[in-house]
Amino acid sequence: MSQPFYISVFLFLFALLTSCQKEIQINSSSFHPTPLIIDLPSNFPPIDHPEENPLTEEGVNLGRHLFWETKLSGNNTISCANCHLPQYAFTEPNSFSTGIHGDLGTRNAMVLQNLAWSNDFFWDGRALTLENQILVTISDSTEMDETWENFLNEIRYDNRYRELFYNAFGILNPDSTHAAKALAQFIRTMVSTNSKFDQFLRQELPLSQEESAGYASFNDLNGGDCFHCHGGILGTDNSYKNNGLDEFPLDSGRGLVTNIESDYFKFKVPSIRNIEYSAPYMHDGRFSNLDEVINFYSTGIHPNSPNIDPLIEFSAQGGVQLNPQERNELKAFLLTLSDPDFINNPKFSNPF
Repeated sequence: MSQPFYISVFLFLFALLTSCQKEIQINSSSFHPTPLIIDLPSNFPPIDHPEENPLTEEGVNLGRHLFWETKLSGNNTISCANCHLPQYAFTEPNSFSTGIHGDLGTRNAMVLQNLAWSNDFFWDGRALTLENQILVTISDSTEMDETWENFLNEIRYDNRYRELFYNAFGILNPDSTHAAKALAQFIRTMVSTNSKFDQFLRQELPLSQEESAGYASFNDLNGGDCFHCHGGILGTDNSYKNNGLDEFPLDSGRGLVTNIESDYFKFKVPSIRNIEYSAPYMHDGRFSNLDEVINFYSTGIHPNSPNIDPLIEFSAQGGVQLNPQERNELKAFLLTLSDPDFINNPKFSNPF
């Protein structure tokens, strides 16, 4: 038989199969999303959620499914969770992520934690909302290389998603905005608040002598001098800085976004919460462990790096010059920022 005959038969069978799928029957009166309030301990500030995307149990549930959904990639092979794994504080153990075509990204995947308190996103801050960051990432040709139109067409007859989208937003024909809102809701629930250090602040646990010495050094201008950028309960001031990694930087960082000369070679200050789990470190993943990071700040800073931040007080001498004992003490304190409850929270796990 001729090739056109087989093509005609295939098209007929495909049309028959898609037309025969039963759509769920949804009662329009059943749309009653349940407001979700994140229970925060006393040592954390309140979260100011965007009015146009309030948290609901149904929205978060949909977002959780989408976070682990491989259909969000162009060839159905990877999900958001491939580069943001729970055991690594929702980043990955590689310097650069591999996209669906085998291409490497140019920056280290950032951790997904406590982003409900962040006002801009990516290492260079080019996304002003979490929703926008999500929209950009899915369509990026180096990463997931999928169009929202293709994805939404792919799940159009999936009764599970029809129900999830309806329960979350009261619609049966969602667009990319609804998907991004659901993902953003889920990510905003990724709150880490129960490290040993948190328990210490709440007077539930003491720090050891070594950890206490590291904490003192962390906050001492003549010690580790970490508090300028990483002080406060979130472990970041959410600003952009050049910390002196290179004398001749290759990545222009924030400057590519703003085109302001003083922003070149600056990157967002990452949170040091759960730093034990989130190696490798820096925007390019150049440091494979915490010892390398501490050694850099002690003796490896490049004082002539353009736009180096003035808060790097001892850049002229290459760093804060910690001795081996002081480095160990600082590391001991940084390990108190680990939150096993966060990385093992079943609410963030694969729902499939």
